[in-house]
Amino acid sequence: PWLVNGPINGETFQTYVEKVLVPTLPPGDIVIMDNLGPHKGKAVRRAIRAAGARLFFLPKYSPDLNPIEQFFAKLKHWLRKAAKRTTEAVYDAIGPILDTVTPAECSNYFTNAGYGQT
Repeated sequence: PWLVNGPINGETFQTYVEKVLVPTLPPGDIVIMDNLGPHKGKAVRRAIRAAGARLFFLPKYSPDLNPIEQFFAKLKHWLRKAAKRTTEAVYDAIGPILDTVTPAECSNYFTNAGYGQT
């Protein structure tokens, strides 16, 4: 996984978008983001649109529409259960936890957030 030691700021998120997200976006894809400040940077929006993807922002204060929130709840549960208490131990635990997430589970997160299949 792509791990960042510290908070996500505009520069870090822009690097993620340019190096990780954009290379996976075929023209016509849709990217939906919440209203976190780093998500709204001009360079971020420009990079996503330059890839031919469409960009939408969720309404403010709508975690129920954000599938990643469901996944974060699961990740936090498994990290608490693993009882890792150092940064290095948490980093070591995240990879195996992520390996348990299936495409079907990800699809279910989108369905639960109200996004239909296309």
